[in-house]
Amino acid sequence: MTIRHHISDALLTAYAAGSLPEAFSLVVATHLSLCDDCRARAAALDAVGGRLMEEAAPVALSEGSLAAVMSRLDRRIEVPARPARRADPRAPAPLADYVGGRLEDVRWRALGGGVRQAILPTGGEAIARLLWIPGGQAVPDHGHRGMELTLVLQGAFRDETDRFGPGDLEIADQELEHTPAAEAGIDCICLAATDAPLRFNSFLPKLVQPFFRI
Repeated sequence: MTIRHHISDALLTAYAAGSLPEAFSLVVATHLSLCDDCRARAAALDAVGGRLMEEAAPVALSEGSLAAVMSRLDRRIEVPARPARRADPRAPAPLADYVGGRLEDVRWRALGGGVRQAILPTGGEAIARLLWIPGGQAVPDHGHRGMELTLVLQGAFRDETDRFGPGDLEIADQELEHTPAAEAGIDCICLAATDAPLRFNSFLPKLVQPFFRI
């Protein structure tokens, strides 16, 4: 797998600091599981963060903190056994924990034109979703009111900026207007996260937008 589009320094720093919304963290973590280069950069940032923590001035704990922690160590926690999960190479470990199986087993919802989506359970206002776009099918042209991360899991798509294949991450902001189209042949499956509704340019997508949370 040749990955050409990577995580930006700003996103990677926010991920290392733990300040990204869960939906964005899921996309970043999934990309890191596929990309050796970004994983090395993330490890370097973690090392810098660890060094800064070592040099930080100590902070006094509240009275009874140690006793409270020690008391929890004696508690017995029952962890339910997870059923065996069929591996899906298109769903790396971070994503597999959210879908619980193969991508075909996900509860997809039709958006029209053969395009399907599945919204994943994440906390906060940002939304993570899987998108299944038939080969040769285009997504309606749109802009962005916030940031959108799109990670390709299978197939490829093109837009006004470039081509994005497996493992590639597109980072879209309010300046980008585009019409992503899946390449002919194999269907394109993506993991996407948004922190604001998209800005569609045609009437029908605007009409159904509230129902599909896009």
